[in-house]
Amino acid sequence: MSSPDGPDPVVSLVIPVFNEEECLEGLLAEITAAMGTVAGLDGRYEVILVDDGSTDGTPALMQRLRASDPRVRVVRFRKNAGQTAAFDAGFKAARGGAVVTLDADGQNDPADIPKLLPMLEQADAVCGIRARRQDSVVRRLSSRIGNGVRNWATGEDIVDTGCSLKAFRRSILARFQLYTGMHRFLPTLVRLAGGTVLQVEVHHRPRQAGTAKYGVGNRMFRTIADLAAVVWMKRRWLSYEIAEE
Repeated sequence: MSSPDGPDPVVSLVIPVFNEEECLEGLLAEITAAMGTVAGLDGRYEVILVDDGSTDGTPALMQRLRASDPRVRVVRFRKNAGQTAAFDAGFKAARGGAVVTLDADGQNDPADIPKLLPMLEQADAVCGIRARRQDSVVRRLSSRIGNGVRNWATGEDIVDTGCSLKAFRRSILARFQLYTGMHRFLPTLVRLAGGTVLQVEVHHRPRQAGTAKYGVGNRMFRTIADLAAVVWMKRRWLSYEIAEE
């Protein structure tokens, strides 16, 4: 099935955006360059920018980017709803069979996307591992502790769940419901839904402009509550196989 503007995209890039006026234009240029190297894609991709209630010039910039490139789509929230909501809205808007997520601040390198996409031939999700992280010692340490606690509590082996650069088969995303804070546990949800997960090292870069929206303090207590919810979900998840109908 094709859209009015041509064939449906093969890949959908989902990017939550909140007050990233200084970063977006450069990021889109990098995405264009990176997607041009994907064999056989021939420009059949879309970039879904999900504006999570930005209060700066981001909404106007997003409209200009959409006007200059038909592959750019814009989803805008009336007010800030959080990163999980932005991912969820992007997933529901996506038309490609493969869905790639990344941050809007430029710390994820779009040049890594061509590495992730072929791996979806072997798995339902591919998670990036930030190599040589360009963050403060406090952020790196808190991330290592957080990943360790998550894996201990959920029985997982995800090295870097905080890395937003991930790729999914859209079909696996349709098998589960997201709730606030659940974007941190997407690999676990994929496995609960019967999917498989691979991990690969990706580049990580320092933020070039703007300010970080999340710190150690404003995530810790929420993450503990979210972790308890995921542990409960794992224990209660329906798992059965029909032998005969």
